[in-house]
Amino acid sequence: MNFSDGKVIDFKVGAAITAEELSDVFKKSGIRRPVDDLPRLQRMIEHADLLITAWDEQTLVGVARAVTDFSYCCYLSDLAVNEDYQKRGIGKELVRLVKEQIGEEVTLILLSAPSAMDYYPQIGFDKVENGFILPRKK
Repeated sequence: MNFSDGKVIDFKVGAAITAEELSDVFKKSGIRRPVDDLPRLQRMIEHADLLITAWDEQTLVGVARAVTDFSYCCYLSDLAVNEDYQKRGIGKELVRLVKEQIGEEVTLILLSAPSAMDYYPQIGFDKVENGFILPRKK
């Protein structure tokens, strides 16, 4: 993906990333995640079924992390883009690549942060009212 400022963003499916890189992009995106718990972030990486990343040369600037059966449903557990790179279509492209990987038979679902509720309808998501949650303790 090329931008008017000359930046080229490369997207990769299944690229290896470190917990430190994930923590950094989470911190710089504004998403609330356990950014200081690197062992937990490492488990989040290892147990994801799908990991799609956006890179500015060697710097991770965006990530989509999902859990899926590749057959019926896919939960997009993280969509994060460094704030310096937001509003350029990187998040939309990450979602497009997730959809490409999971195929047309799979429903893509997510839980949105309150601050992102207006974003997801802009990139094609429908709001649903029939969900439930048992929150984590930490």
